[in-house]
Amino acid sequence: MTIASSDVIAQLRRELLILHRKLVTWGLVVWTAGNVSARIPGEPLMLIKPSGVDYDLLREESFVVCDFSGGRVEGSLTPSSDARSHGYIYAHMPHVGGVVHTHSPYATAWAARGEPIPCILTAMADEFGGPIPVGPFAPIGDERIGRGVVETLRTSRSPAVLMKNHGVFAVGATAEAAVKAAVMCEDAARTVYLARNLGEVEPLPAHDIDALHRRYQTAYGQR
Repeated sequence: MTIASSDVIAQLRRELLILHRKLVTWGLVVWTAGNVSARIPGEPLMLIKPSGVDYDLLREESFVVCDFSGGRVEGSLTPSSDARSHGYIYAHMPHVGGVVHTHSPYATAWAARGEPIPCILTAMADEFGGPIPVGPFAPIGDERIGRGVVETLRTSRSPAVLMKNHGVFAVGATAEAAVKAAVMCEDAARTVYLARNLGEVEPLPAHDIDALHRRYQTAYGQR
């Protein structure tokens, strides 16, 4: 690795430590479950959380450099059991710079039902461009979860997918964007659940979803 690459990795380590703390702050994870990874720009490598390490014990040096097959390249700890799936996503979605996986309770309840979250909120149209889709069940430990994520998101504008009987995977141009999508996914899952308990809900019309999504992606915030 070049010196410049080492500087980039050091910055990514700092960002990942902050983002893992945000998973705890937003109530998206319990115990040691869940993980965030970041693509290392210009190289077929990623940085990912180590397996089974308590969030309170994570340090910048804890994160593991892996190739896209999940093989450890740098670091003393064993990478997340989801490393091969994260790598598959990076290998097949070149625009993705960050991946996050959570078992956040409301979104995971929808995943347990195998039911997409209908787009009934303007905030959902903004962030997800439609319903939050469901991906297939896949065992943990190899690339099959990643394959399911990629195949599901190919036909959706959503940056998040509910993997059946498992939990949430979210992607973004950066690791921060992926965490934001996971936070918004849980918020949508909770709000739509509450709304359905009050009575029937009606999805937004497609043309309104398109307009809201386009505005949010091109005009919202500081440009």
